[in-house]
Amino acid sequence: MDRKKASNFPPAVLQLFNGYIHGMISRREFLDRATKYAIGGFTATAMLESLMPNYALAQQVPKDDARIKAEYLSYPSPEGSGTMRGYFVRPSGPAGKWPGVVVYHENRGLNPYIEDVARRLAVENFVAFAPDALTPVGGYPGDDEKAAQLFRKLDPRKRTEDLIAAAGFLKSRPECTGKIGAVGFCYGGDVVNTLATRMPDLAAAVPFYGAQPSAADAARIKAPMLLHYAALDERVDAGWPAFEAVLKAHGVKYQMFMYAGANHGFHNDTTPRYDEAAAKLAWSRTIAFFKENLKA
Repeated sequence: MDRKKASNFPPAVLQLFNGYIHGMISRREFLDRATKYAIGGFTATAMLESLMPNYALAQQVPKDDARIKAEYLSYPSPEGSGTMRGYFVRPSGPAGKWPGVVVYHENRGLNPYIEDVARRLAVENFVAFAPDALTPVGGYPGDDEKAAQLFRKLDPRKRTEDLIAAAGFLKSRPECTGKIGAVGFCYGGDVVNTLATRMPDLAAAVPFYGAQPSAADAARIKAPMLLHYAALDERVDAGWPAFEAVLKAHGVKYQMFMYAGANHGFHNDTTPRYDEAAAKLAWSRTIAFFKENLKA
């Protein structure tokens, strides 16, 4: 079995993995239920290890790339945890102003993959800011399983406020034109949807496989939206028809793309769920969308 391709894992194992990373089942339960799909020496434990991220694969834009300047900044979150921290990246060269993009991580904090996404935006001449929801518990710990445990210990209300506050912080930065968008993945896609319901002047929203807001909240969305979904992601996809009905009813400008054969998490190039064709297409559409809505 090729352990680097999601298509070569039993679909039931991928579903179990989705349940595990979203906190719906424990590690023990994943291992117990995945055992029946073990083949030869490829045990349930080996399957779990293979499905977890390998951040050595994450770097498309090196940290020291001459085209960018990156640093960690603190920002205020008065309605949340008080003081938060995030990864701030801008194009290098003379001081200037660029459109901004907030980058929201999955339910495991500010890991190397998300930092790399922020750098990818900076080389496209955006200023990017990726907050770390795990700041109140010491920040991303360098291990995704530990990060997921820490994430579940956070107060959900404060966590949301902490991440929403990052948008206002970026908007007010002297390096930013004041026109901002947001992109997020998995839980971060949820946050993008939430931000769109709460920030009337958000100029562009791009949730990747994010859970949808309630109809009452969605009715407040004003921002143009570009929504990416994975065709095999039944849990998240189930909420799309109702969400689309609200967007249509309120005249929201939106585009939705459903990627055939793709799994939840298909943009994350550090795991076997990565779908290169879908990820590259979705990202090219994302950059074009931000250029259209933030640079006009």
